[in-house]
Amino acid sequence: MVEADGGSRGNPGPAGYGALVRDATTGTVLAERAESVGRATNNVAEYGGLVAGLQAALDLDPTADVEVRMDSKLVVEQMSGRWKVKHPDMQKLALQARQIARQLGSVRYTWVPRAQNGAADALANSAMDGRPVHRDLAAEPTTVPDDVQPVPPRPPAVTTVTHLLRHGRTEHTPERRYSGRNELPLSATGRAEAEAAAVRAKELGIDVIVASPLRRARETAEVVGAVLGLPVLYDDDLVELDFGDLEGLTADEALQRHPLAARRFAEDITVPAPGGESITQVSDRVARARARVLRGHAGRTVLVVAHVTPIKLLLAAGLDVPDEVVHRVFLEAASFSTVAWRSDGRAAVRLVNDTGHLR
Repeated sequence: MVEADGGSRGNPGPAGYGALVRDATTGTVLAERAESVGRATNNVAEYGGLVAGLQAALDLDPTADVEVRMDSKLVVEQMSGRWKVKHPDMQKLALQARQIARQLGSVRYTWVPRAQNGAADALANSAMDGRPVHRDLAAEPTTVPDDVQPVPPRPPAVTTVTHLLRHGRTEHTPERRYSGRNELPLSATGRAEAEAAAVRAKELGIDVIVASPLRRARETAEVVGAVLGLPVLYDDDLVELDFGDLEGLTADEALQRHPLAARRFAEDITVPAPGGESITQVSDRVARARARVLRGHAGRTVLVVAHVTPIKLLLAAGLDVPDEVVHRVFLEAASFSTVAWRSDGRAAVRLVNDTGHLR
């Protein structure tokens, strides 16, 4: 559990943040952070506390499921994806927080009254008073009379390989139409692509198949599963971005019918499609799906059958780059990409948009 806060004497004025990590079961403080951020607003300082707290949690245990507790309604709502982040300095910190959060098992945000956030508030005031703190209590040596407790060796890192397969074509694919939550079936070409992908998957040593439940992904996964003799597990968090009112439109048609909304959606990953989702919201749920795969199938080779946006976001997480990279990656229908995830938090992207099996 992370508790974080920030403050400014003047708003803007001399500012600092405080954050701590507790064991959720015992309440024991495992780490503390407090740092001055110079002249800033309360909100910027609060985001600084969030980033510091998440980083402390990641340093302690990259596989941890974390609850972040803050008395800032603004930060909690923005990080939960319900409010937009508008301030440039806060946007940078929010992006940094999301990048760290993607490396943890899962992260959820809870608002608490100020009275219940006193420890983090005290650390923030300590920072504003010029008394920074960087303490990892869990890492400090523990002594017993006449001896020092031995440090147990770290277990070797476990690597989980995910092969990311985009579903085969539908009638929307050739025309590059926004295709989100619809239940279009695979076209004849898409079916042939799924069969070719199944042949390629036989060479990859797949242990588990996890897929989006939307029809085009489901049909692709079932074709592969039949060839491999494996059942298909479904995860709702792997569904495509909800394009709302843009569903079924080309980019040009979207600009004609919804000029302002379509332009804002295309330019800012935090802005939802009109009546739909933002890329940031999809990123949060894809991170949950990734955590479940890595926790439930550690050390195995997993085929993830999904859609363009979720796969691009998994690649972004593997590269540890901002989610904006989704606008710079192209994925063909039925293409393979590969990311290897280590239990120590490291990852390696091994392959992107491989379509050799379709030739």
